Amino acid sequence: MSRDKLTLGRRAFVAGTGAAVGTASVGGVASAHEDGSSKEKEKDKEKEKKKDETPKTIAHRGFAGQYPENTLGAFERATMCHDPDMVEIDIIPASDGTVMVTHDPKMSSRDGGERGLTEEDGYVWDYTPDELNDIEVQESGETIPTLEQSLEVIPSDVAVNIEFKNPGAPSDELEFATNLSGDALETQKELWRPLAERTLDVASEFENDILVSSFYEAALATVRDVDSDVPIAFLFWDSIEEGLKITREYDCEAVHPPYNMIKGAPFFNDEYYVEADSFEDIDLVQQAHDEGRTVNTWTVTTWYQAEQLAAAGVDGLIADYPNLMWNGGSPDDE
Repeated sequence: MSRDKLTLGRRAFVAGTGAAVGTASVGGVASAHEDGSSKEKEKDKEKEKKKDETPKTIAHRGFAGQYPENTLGAFERATMCHDPDMVEIDIIPASDGTVMVTHDPKMSSRDGGERGLTEEDGYVWDYTPDELNDIEVQESGETIPTLEQSLEVIPSDVAVNIEFKNPGAPSDELEFATNLSGDALETQKELWRPLAERTLDVASEFENDILVSSFYEAALATVRDVDSDVPIAFLFWDSIEEGLKITREYDCEAVHPPYNMIKGAPFFNDEYYVEADSFEDIDLVQQAHDEGRTVNTWTVTTWYQAEQLAAAGVDGLIADYPNLMWNGGSPDDE
C-alpha cells in the first residue's frame, strides 16, 4: 500500500477542533408529543455542542498514569475503555532500524537518575526487535512493542500522535528545540531520515490519521521532506517565541506547549519542566488560532488542569489519565 494513505489534505486531521455545532430554533405550535420530542432534540444538540467545544482527549503514552506506558496493553485498554480522540506514542529505532514504541533511549534510567522502565542496560538501539519484545516494562508483564504492533491494536478511527523521540543517536549529537539552518540543519536531518522514512512507511499501511510531533526541529523538517502531507506539531520547551519561529518555518498544523505556557490559565509561568520566568508574555492560544493552528497541551494530570486549560481555549489535552473533562449532559440525564 502506498504512502498516499497519509495524504490528509494539510490540516484535515486537525480541522474543526473546538468548533461549536450550531443549533436550530424550533418555531410554530406543536403537540405535547412534538414539543417533548423537540426538547429532546434540543437537549441532544446541546450535548453535541458541549462535546465539540470540549478539548480533544489525547492518551499520553496510552494514559501513562493509569497503564504501563507505551505498551500494547495500555493502547488496548485506553481505546477500549475510554474512547480517546487520539493516542500519543513515542518512537526510537532498534538495532536494525525497526521502529519501536518507547519513550526513553536509556533502558535502565531516566533523566535525573530516576529508575527506568526496564532492568536492562544500554540503549534501545543496542537491542534487536525480538529482544525488545521480550523485555518487561515496569514489572507489568507488558513488553516494548514495534510501531506496527502498536498500530495493529489501536482502532483505525482513533488518531495517532507519533512523537519522534530519538533517531538512534547519543543526545549530545542532537540539536534540541533549536532554530537551525544551512549545513547544521542538513547534518541533523540525515540523523532523522531513516527513522522518518520507516515510520511513514509503516503508518501508510494503516487507516489511522497521523500527527507527527517532536522537540527536534530537524525531525519535523525531515518528515516534511519525506511526505509534506503528513500533519506535524512542534513541541515547545523553554521559549514561546522560538517555538513559534519553528512552527511558522515548517507551517506546522499544530503546536504542543507545556500546560504552564498557556496564558489565561492560572498556572501560566508556574514552574514545570523549565524555569517559569523564561516564558514571554504571549498569548500562544490566540496566536496559534489566528494562524489556523491547533493547540494541544502537555502533560495534563488533573481535572483542575483540564478544566482551566479548556477555559483558556486549548484544543487538545495530552493527558496521563482518562476522563478528566466533563463532556456535556448532566448527572440526571438518562
